[in-house]
Formats: sequence, structure tokens, C-alpha cells
Amino acid sequence: MTKRSKTQNKTNATMRRAIILAALVIALGATCLISLFLGSRPNGVSDVVAALSSTGDAYLTSVVDSRIPRTVMGAIVGAGLAVSGTLIQGITRNPLGEPGILGIGVGASAAVVTGTALLGALGATSTMFFALIGAILAVVIVLALGGRSSARGIVPLILAGAVISAVLYAYINAMVLLNPTVFDSYRFWMVGSLAGVELAQLGQVAVPLLAGLVLALVIGQGLNALALGDETAISLGFRVGQTRLIGIIAAALLAAAATAIAGPISFIGLAVPHIVRAMFGDDFRWRIPAAVVGGALALVAADILARVIIRPQELMVGIVTAFIGAPFLLAAVRRGAVMK
Repeated sequence: MTKRSKTQNKTNATMRRAIILAALVIALGATCLISLFLGSRPNGVSDVVAALSSTGDAYLTSVVDSRIPRTVMGAIVGAGLAVSGTLIQGITRNPLGEPGILGIGVGASAAVVTGTALLGALGATSTMFFALIGAILAVVIVLALGGRSSARGIVPLILAGAVISAVLYAYINAMVLLNPTVFDSYRFWMVGSLAGVELAQLGQVAVPLLAGLVLALVIGQGLNALALGDETAISLGFRVGQTRLIGIIAAALLAAAATAIAGPISFIGLAVPHIVRAMFGDDFRWRIPAAVVGGALALVAADILARVIIRPQELMVGIVTAFIGAPFLLAAVRRGAVMK
């Protein structure tokens, strides 16, 4: 193949990826708009438009107003989980990698359980604070136990995450069984839900979200080198240990903030990175921005389904993502896609 042909192929691939990304952005915008019109009770389009302009029924106006933060926060949570999963899969070169292997979800859960046991039922703000602190502390402990070997490989870190997760799961089960108040509060939060979220909560997690996203974008080229193997990455001038550490920190910040907002929502951090890889290839400089859009789109769409699938009642969005994500994962395994 001539140099000109290679350049042309590269240009065509870039254009294709740009078109797909633009289409995803448009789809996300349309899905967010639909999210404002659909809820657990059917409403006419004209009624919702009137509510959005504050000229409609007072009750419907309050309902529609609650959908705005729910949609915005759903997009943010989905983006955070998807990018975190993309980073974990790139760092570990494990197609089944997701934020849970660092103990993020179980760390948040353990902190919420502890806070409930000490203070009683927690409000939304207190729950988010405990979840964020717990998730970050869990990752710090995992890094302290297994991160020193990250330059030689990721296996010690994964083993440390498995150990910490097992210990924290045992602690959570003990607290839930021994304290009915803890059980009543925890059983709703643990499923994952966007109901009742407020835009004011974004200010409390904005710093870890932005820091995580910036770090993720910065190490895109480094993750491309890691995909070629440690020795190749070193020969190309990349610091393997440093790249892994930055990636882990970014993944932890994003997943911790997302979990703090909505609880431990499953499969977004696992399924979306696979879909993005199938659409954009192996280049993390494209996969990370695409995961932002794809994760936001996936979770907002799942939340719409959660509201309408059993009208007039409502499912928690974590249940919907699990029901959708599990068949996807099984199908991917059967095709061998996750092993490539």
C-alpha cells in the first residue's frame, strides 16, 4: 500500500468516526428532549410545552421541572460510568473490566451503610457525600495494597480490589442484617436511581468529574501505547506505571462521582465501552469522547424506559440497565466480541 493510500484511508476513517460521533450527539440531544415529555403518566405534547413555558397546570409544571435535573444528571452519570469503564478496560487490557474491580461501588455502599447506622436515614445530600468519600477511600486502599506493582502489571491491583470488595461486602451484609434502619434505607439506594436528583448536587461532584475527564483525555495516546504491550509502550517513550496510575485515578474519580449521584448503576461501565469500541475502533483518542456521548445516551434512554415500562409506577434505572446489559454481555460473549 502506498503512502498516499494510507493517508487516504486514515482520512476516510477520521471522517467516518466524526460522522458517527456527530450522529450520537444528535441522538443524545433528541433523547434528552424526549425525556422531558415522557414520564410515569402519559401527557400530551401541548401540555408539556405549556408546562415548560410555565403557563400550564401547576402540578404538571412541577413534574416536568423535575425531569430537567433528572435528564441532565442522568447524562452526566452515564458519561462518567462509560468513560470510567473505557479507562479500566484500556488499563487492564481486560474486556470485562469495569469500575467495580477497583471497589468503587462497594466502597460507596459501605460508606452509605455506615452513615445510616451512625446518623439514621440520610438525606440526598448526605448520602451523596458519604458515597463519594467511601468510593474514593476504597480506591485509595486498593492502590495502597496493589498499586506499588502497577509498573510490573495490573494483576496485583485487581487482586487487591477483589480482596477489598469481599471484605466490604461482608461488612455491608452484617450491618444490613443487624440494623433494620440501615436495611430500609440501603435497599433503595443500592439499586441505583435518578429519581429525586437535583442540579444543586452537581456542584458537589463537579471537581472530581472535571478532573477525571481531563485526565482521561490527556492519557488517550498513552492508552493506545499500552494496548500494544508494556514493552512496546516503553520503547515508544511512554511511562507505563505513570499512565496506569493516571488512568486509575481518572476512572476512580469519574465512577465515584457518578455513584455518589445515582447509586451503583450496573452495566453502563461495561456495555457502553464495547459498543464504542465496535463503532470507533481501538483509538482511545476517539473512544473516550465517544464514551462520554454514548454513556449519556444509554443512561438517559434507560431512565425513559424505567419511567414508562410499568406505568403508572416506575422502575429504578439500575434495574433497567441490568436487564438490558446482561443480555448484551451474553450475546457479546457468544460472538466472542469481548475476547478480541
